[in-house]
Amino acid sequence: MNNRSLAVEIHGSGPLVVCSPAMGDTRDAFDPLAQYLTAHGFRVAQIDLRGHGDSDADFPKYGDEATANDLLAVIDQYGDGHAYVVGASMSAAAAVIAAGKRPDAIAGMVLVTPFLRGDGAISRVASSCALARPWGPYVWQAYSSKLWPGLGDEAKVRAAHATRLLTRSRYWRAFTRTTKTDHSVVEPWFSRINSPSLIVMGTADPDWKSPSDEARWAAEKLNSQILLVPGAGHAPMLESPEIVSPRIVGFLKGLSNATRRS
Repeated sequence: MNNRSLAVEIHGSGPLVVCSPAMGDTRDAFDPLAQYLTAHGFRVAQIDLRGHGDSDADFPKYGDEATANDLLAVIDQYGDGHAYVVGASMSAAAAVIAAGKRPDAIAGMVLVTPFLRGDGAISRVASSCALARPWGPYVWQAYSSKLWPGLGDEAKVRAAHATRLLTRSRYWRAFTRTTKTDHSVVEPWFSRINSPSLIVMGTADPDWKSPSDEARWAAEKLNSQILLVPGAGHAPMLESPEIVSPRIVGFLKGLSNATRRS
């Protein structure tokens, strides 16, 4: 990783599940899911994106392709060369690229509110000058506080905390570089995907005019299963863990059992 470090938090034992968060978010968004996974026989690696959380903020590249390389590096280091991946938003795009590059490395994918093309509201925010300093952090905090309607008042608290992390020295520059990622790099990999996948989409995700339609489009492209989570936004695994966690564990257990039978 070019002598720069990603934060990786490991829990549990069993088949490896790598959990990678959305742009602007941190690895603790997966805490409820990680606890459920470890309780059901999985080992979980929660990572922070480049320039986010406890990862370094001076990488030469950011975005979908760089994150895909990071996912594969984590799998190679902790997963004996293969693992399941749960990627949220931008990290879902990265998971698809990683599965296209290294089909042997990705045993299955859970794509949470996936950005597989550049049509979401977050792209419109990032493509403008809205994130320039000094007003950029205020704009992002206001925007991100609306991303997780299922959290209620806690969404504003989470948005404020995430924005404070992003405005540390060097981190805002890394974040704004990340927002410029071009999701059009994802679709060329679709034809090379063999990994089974589950798409998880919140029905109240403000990043899409019709989250259900976006989920169906992605599922058709990737031959995926779909879980629509009523009232959840851009982090359904955090907003509605009682719905999402059992479904993800069931999906991964099914893949694991199928592998053992073969």
